[in-house]
Amino acid sequence: MTTRTFRITVRGSFQALTPEQRAELLAEAADHDIFSAAYTAEGHLSYDIAARPAFTFRFQDSGVDEEDILAAAERAETAARAWLDSRGYAYKDLKSQAEDLSQAALSKRQKRDARNS
Repeated sequence: MTTRTFRITVRGSFQALTPEQRAELLAEAADHDIFSAAYTAEGHLSYDIAARPAFTFRFQDSGVDEEDILAAAERAETAARAWLDSRGYAYKDLKSQAEDLSQAALSKRQKRDARNS
């Protein structure tokens, strides 16, 4: 059996942040910068609260069957909600998008490398 790798992106917006919550997010902004974003098993959060209230969690998960991507997306949304709820952050418009990397199109470089090997 082949293991499939899934990348799940969970997006949403902070809602009605208190001044203390906003200050906390601003203080931690360097750890959640878009330029250090990565798909990880525990999930990586990125945002730029100074510019807009949107945030993105990036999760990496795996499964054996094509249908496992649905469960992976549900786990990612649940983990994002748990992180937000545990800190008392209100949010809205939470949506996820999942991609099965075994189904992803190859880039030009990957196609070239495949031809040359």
